[in-house]
Amino acid sequence: MTAATTAPTTPAAAWAELCAGNVRFVEDRMLHPSQGIDRRAELSAEQHPFAVVFGCSDSRVAAEIIFDQGLGDLFVVRTAGHVLDTTVIGSIEYGVTVLGAPLVVVLAHDSCGAVAAAVDAITNGNVPPGFVQAVVDRVIPSIVGLTASGRPLDSFDAATLGHQHVLHTARQLHGYSVSLADEIAAGRCAIVALEYTLADGRARLAHVIGDIGAGMGVVPPQD
Repeated sequence: MTAATTAPTTPAAAWAELCAGNVRFVEDRMLHPSQGIDRRAELSAEQHPFAVVFGCSDSRVAAEIIFDQGLGDLFVVRTAGHVLDTTVIGSIEYGVTVLGAPLVVVLAHDSCGAVAAAVDAITNGNVPPGFVQAVVDRVIPSIVGLTASGRPLDSFDAATLGHQHVLHTARQLHGYSVSLADEIAAGRCAIVALEYTLADGRARLAHVIGDIGAGMGVVPPQD
């Protein structure tokens, strides 16, 4: 069988496969699939990844490992702090509209240095050097809205800040990309925001845009 015929082809099936892989990783019974010589040969002419994973560049959060997947299974895009720009959005669109992946994952994690740096920049005026500032500048819009409550940002715990950032990223991706919005509206794709915990290895569902089965998500109303 080819990669095209064995890979999940619906958002629900792709989500189920990622969930199963993460459970195997957490329980230390990984299968390490799709990593042999036959798989390399099979993929030499074409690829059919079943999910696009957009995550943080953090060395502790490697998508193929934490979801127990192999070569050709995931189309992975990573930036520090999972911050978006036009080339990132274009890469994600490529994975969906050209390669046919039915699921987009926005993967956050706890103890994110980019989020902490954004809080420090806002509350203390500490701006990171060089182009690192560009990363922090793109995190700030995700969390600055929390100050509307009247509380300073440094009064929120890291989990709340990280949650706010991954929600904003998923919604921003859906709002900016007409291609993804059309695929989601047609039921061919969905976006899930996940929060990964470094200590236990679990990737927990934070938000869904689209339908991943069992009533777990619906397309939000359009303006």
